Amino acid sequence: MAVAGAKPKEDRSQIRHRNPPAHEWTEVVDVPFEGAPPLPDRDDPDWADGKPRELSGHANGWPVSTKRWWRVVSRQPHAKLWTAADWEYAAATAETHARFAEGWKGCATGAELRMREKLLGMTMDARRDLRIRYIPVPEDNPLPANVTRMADFREL
Repeated sequence: MAVAGAKPKEDRSQIRHRNPPAHEWTEVVDVPFEGAPPLPDRDDPDWADGKPRELSGHANGWPVSTKRWWRVVSRQPHAKLWTAADWEYAAATAETHARFAEGWKGCATGAELRMREKLLGMTMDARRDLRIRYIPVPEDNPLPANVTRMADFREL
């Protein structure tokens, strides 16, 4: 039985939203970014200004886990879209990561780190929320019309 005011089922494919999306998807080629700045030297007084001085003696002041984290963050394909301000935010997030990894009490929480990582687009869900979509690398040499791709038949 049909509900009063509901569209018939066959018309549901034609549903249109009242408001257009605020912005479209940003498509980024799925290739690791190579032009990231290095992680700042945590022992440098200019970088560490206002931060606690009791660093834990790691090379450049960073824990190994934070260096590994930076390699992942700085190689994300969408990092090529970042401005200088975005890189500053990523470096400040590295400090949050380091403090969390070192167990500093009251300085950094897991919730703060998760929120910052979401804004950096670290996970697929975060990139979806930011409307960033990775697309495959475009093929430089398209195949001639009479050639069939083997990949099209591999899952048959």
